[in-house]
Amino acid sequence: MKITVIAAGKIKEKFYRDAVAEYEKRLGRYCKLDIIQVEDERTPDKAGAALEEMTRRKEAERILKHIREDAYVITLEIQGKEYDSEGFAARLEKLAAQGVSHIQFIIGGSLGLHEEISKKADLAVSFSKMTFPHQLMRVILLEQIYRGYRIINREPYHK
Repeated sequence: MKITVIAAGKIKEKFYRDAVAEYEKRLGRYCKLDIIQVEDERTPDKAGAALEEMTRRKEAERILKHIREDAYVITLEIQGKEYDSEGFAARLEKLAAQGVSHIQFIIGGSLGLHEEISKKADLAVSFSKMTFPHQLMRVILLEQIYRGYRIINREPYHK
């Protein structure tokens, strides 16, 4: 299975970069992982709705260049379907059983995803109703993919 994470913004904090690198290493035995970072847009505080829409649109244009037609696209969105870890693992396993060979996960910038990206999704997933920094969301996603593979392979994992 090939998994691609397409994310808006660079990870600036070393501790997040270290965590991503650790999960990249761990996931190497289960899948081929690629992480694509697209430039995010800086948005001033108290930006109006029009500026926020323009920001999401610019990020969407960058993300759309990397979405493959032959991939199963999963967006991370607050309004998405929530899973527990076992359910998420079961979903990954079911996709593999259905012959899906490439999954692309999409993480938007600080304002979320533009509707054009949401429309491209085969599945929208929410990890919580809470809002997380998009850099941290990358770590959480990779950890859950790793945990999912451990569950699928009936290997021990921390509960």
